[in-house]
Amino acid sequence: MSLAGPGGPLVAVDESADRRVEAYSINKIAVATAVLDTVDRGRLALDRQVEVTAELATPDSDGIFGLAGAYPSRVTLGHALANLLTVSDDVAVRLCAQVCPGAEVNRILVAKGFPRTQVQPVADSPRYHLGTSTARETHDLLRALVDGTLLSPASTEFVLRLLRSPVAFTDGIRRSMSSAERARIATKAGWFRDARHEAGVIFDTSGSPRLTYAFFAAGQPGADDFGATHPAVQARARLGRRLLDLPDRLATGEPRPHGPGNQD
Repeated sequence: MSLAGPGGPLVAVDESADRRVEAYSINKIAVATAVLDTVDRGRLALDRQVEVTAELATPDSDGIFGLAGAYPSRVTLGHALANLLTVSDDVAVRLCAQVCPGAEVNRILVAKGFPRTQVQPVADSPRYHLGTSTARETHDLLRALVDGTLLSPASTEFVLRLLRSPVAFTDGIRRSMSSAERARIATKAGWFRDARHEAGVIFDTSGSPRLTYAFFAAGQPGADDFGATHPAVQARARLGRRLLDLPDRLATGEPRPHGPGNQD
């Protein structure tokens, strides 16, 4: 986790940052990066149509395509990316693979400086599993995004608008915030089995990116339970409140409170 400073990002927390782990849906940001890089180079367009087949939209998919029950159908690549980064639709990954296969995703990410953030291609298929990353590379990818060095201005705005939207992840650090507060956070979650990951960027009230975070946590029973009573859900919401307040407190020069429960 880092805070924006006058001389560059100031590292606040750096623990196990280079441990390579299964990133789960956090790597949907990396998939979107590869697809939009291809758009930026003029090889794809957001209005290109992709086909949603019954084979792709399996009923157990996490998202909306598996619920529609009307196949085959067609959506634009923009629709697929919107579902990829907001409701985190797994079918959207398969739709992106139709136009940007796994090997191409990995090549683009390596070229951009993220060799450990890689999807796992499926043999003899354009499809892929979401693969691995590290907290450092996910953090640095997000920093590059808000710094404008990852994608074109139009693609950068597209990704951040989706990650900050009201339908983006609401059960992590944004859980107990107002709509206006949630809109200040671009966030993406990834969870499976005992893993509960989240990464994103917090903006101050003027709209400047101030805090970048990448949390990869595992070993939590019931990681797929996002009910309000789950201890991990409650802890992440408390953390979110403190992270949101921190950039504003530092910007105004307000002293950091000390005492039990206030060790940042």
